[in-house]
Amino acid sequence: MTATAAKETAEHDPAAHRVDSRLKYLQRRLVEAFDDLWDSFVDPAEAVCDVDGTPWTSLGGGSAGGGDAGMAFLNEQQLAQIRDQCRALAVANEFAINGHENRISYIVGSGHAYRAVARRGSSPDQALLQDVQAVLDEFVRLNRWHQRQQEIVHRKDRDGECFLRLFPAADGSTRVRFVEPAEIATPSERSGDPSASFGVQTDPDDVETVVGYWIGGRLVDADQIQHRKANVDANVKRGLPLFFPVRKNLRRAEKLLRNMSVVAEIQSAIAIIRKHQAVTAAGLADFVAAGADLSVANSGTGRTSHFRRYAPGTILDAAAGTDYQFPAAGIDAARYVTVLQAELRAIASRLVMPEFMLSSDASNANYSSTMVAEGPAVKMFDRLQHDMLEDDIALLWRVLSHAATIGRLPSDALANVDIQGIPPRLAVRDRLKEAQADQILVRNRAMSVQTMSIRNGLDPEQEEVLSRQHAIAP
Repeated sequence: MTATAAKETAEHDPAAHRVDSRLKYLQRRLVEAFDDLWDSFVDPAEAVCDVDGTPWTSLGGGSAGGGDAGMAFLNEQQLAQIRDQCRALAVANEFAINGHENRISYIVGSGHAYRAVARRGSSPDQALLQDVQAVLDEFVRLNRWHQRQQEIVHRKDRDGECFLRLFPAADGSTRVRFVEPAEIATPSERSGDPSASFGVQTDPDDVETVVGYWIGGRLVDADQIQHRKANVDANVKRGLPLFFPVRKNLRRAEKLLRNMSVVAEIQSAIAIIRKHQAVTAAGLADFVAAGADLSVANSGTGRTSHFRRYAPGTILDAAAGTDYQFPAAGIDAARYVTVLQAELRAIASRLVMPEFMLSSDASNANYSSTMVAEGPAVKMFDRLQHDMLEDDIALLWRVLSHAATIGRLPSDALANVDIQGIPPRLAVRDRLKEAQADQILVRNRAMSVQTMSIRNGLDPEQEEVLSRQHAIAP
């Protein structure tokens, strides 16, 4: 039966007409119910999204990274997304850049010094110490270690981790190069192996025992790579960027500063607003044209723009019915500065740094009171310095081990020599008191003259040569 025939049947058959009407009624009610359901539907995911719809990163989860340790990422894709966000902040956000640079300045400073010293309980001859020191100095020189230290801190803070690959040479020297975190990835054929997750191959029974790293689909032995990670537990394979918890605060602070500047720019750009009472549009146009110093016609739009220059000290004479207003007088940026400072304090709290180190505004801070020996910032920087020294010395041991394997150093060198690392000072200095304290330590043989020289930024060997020259000078 065609649709036309069914319609004719329904029109001539009352029962069929009632059924058709009933179906239409039910269809209409069903559509209304669906519309009502759609309007009142609440997406459960909205509770874990930002205002702009960006979903939050899940916490916890599976053990793909080495254990449930409150991880902010569950797979390599999430880790890459987090790293990209924080890399964008490190490039474009002025407050993030300032935070990175300040941490480099305090952790690295003028650079760490490394000295070959006798291992406790051993008495190596001076020639062996000089040979070991020569290998250390060569490594520092070949790899421009001071600049590389700065980049290590920047990469570790920006990406949450830093990969260093060692390239031993036949002459006993060792060069170091960076490996990009994105290059450390699990190959597709090992995607089902938990011990190879996140591009880090570990012992199947111990996630902290690293066997190697998957770089470009090839497994590189762990002895060739030093992985420095931050802000995660020991059983998490990859690090977390420093600014991850406050990335939203950094973006808000940047947008707030931008909006403040734009509003102030617009308000200050409009010098005067004239209000004319009971004036027609034509009369107003004539008034503006008559008072213009310059009139410019736009050939494209056919409109004419009138400009008038107000020199400093200009006195305006207004006719009756004309009211002058000055919008710039109403600008009150202080209201927004308070909000901006609150955001910056939240970011500085994450860094355990005084606010002025992030905003460069020292008006409300005293450097001497914040960088005292027992201050939180000094304690934090001191801890970070020693963490970096520990990693550096572990790397230098690999350098000495290679030199000993090649035969450049005696086989017993590593057993008789130790490496001493000395970071730059952090706290506010009282040179007289420090010199007196160093003198007491040297006199009581608690510290060597060489260490005292390094602590004061001097080269012990060079100073000894200069002292001899001064002694024999006529």
